[in-house]
Amino acid sequence: MKADPNLYGYWPYINRPKITWPGGKKLAFWLAPNIEFYELDPPANPNRKSWPRPYPDITGYSYRDHGNRVGHWRLMEMMDEFGIRGSVSLSTAMCQHHPEIIEACNQRKWEFFSHGIYNTRYTYGMSRAQEDAMIKDSIQTVFEATGQKVRGYLAPALTHSEHTIELLAENDIWYSCDLFQDDQPQPLKIEGHKKLISMPYSLEVNDHYAFNVYGQSAQQYSDLLIRHFDQLLEEGGDSGTVMCIPVHAYLIGRAHRMGPFRQVLEHIAAHKDDVWISTAAEIAAYYRDHCYDAALESIASYRKKGE
Repeated sequence: MKADPNLYGYWPYINRPKITWPGGKKLAFWLAPNIEFYELDPPANPNRKSWPRPYPDITGYSYRDHGNRVGHWRLMEMMDEFGIRGSVSLSTAMCQHHPEIIEACNQRKWEFFSHGIYNTRYTYGMSRAQEDAMIKDSIQTVFEATGQKVRGYLAPALTHSEHTIELLAENDIWYSCDLFQDDQPQPLKIEGHKKLISMPYSLEVNDHYAFNVYGQSAQQYSDLLIRHFDQLLEEGGDSGTVMCIPVHAYLIGRAHRMGPFRQVLEHIAAHKDDVWISTAAEIAAYYRDHCYDAALESIASYRKKGE
């Protein structure tokens, strides 16, 4: 049996130090549009095929291209209506391929975090140096295009290596979305004095899983999101929770899905007195400054009890 990757320790949900979000809010909410670029003929990776069909997989490619051409603009307009800024999970090659999208997001003061360079190039098989170069390239590309410092990371197509987490810390990344173990942020085990946290980014409420894996309808997905929100808001009365909705414009941005998704944003906006509608970087910054040290002490105390 392989060893536990040991990226974080077991830390029960109960009896943790209380999190109180700014303004006494119970729940920190962020919305993560995945703005991605898929190559029609990417370099082959022996560990994973980019497309299920032989080249050229026009069907898969054009289906995803709808997001950047149409779906994103629909989604952006709807988010504007509710005053929601996106935290963009960005294929950083978008800065070269479709700079008008990057400019539109940047004008709205959306956050950009790295989702690799292309969503058709994977971490599998990379050396430590190659993965480090990819992370550094993402940071530099986003800074040159937007003036923003990348603070978060989601591995391209959720592909990781044994070095990913330590490389994020070394490159001054504040949060990782690659771990799905909790409904509150949690410090990760890293060397030195850097502060790296696991940011809640749920696969269960990701539109890719809802539509492509679970086969849900748009209304079923809307109902799921509202139930998820209501439960986290209730629990946030005891200690602040985090809800992220990860979406893809080529999925949620289809004309027939926008109406049910509007119901979700209306429901969340109706609870603005209790909800901090923010970005992932702002949530991470607050947690680092106000909650991180207490969390480390709590985790250490729990470990000692188990010894």
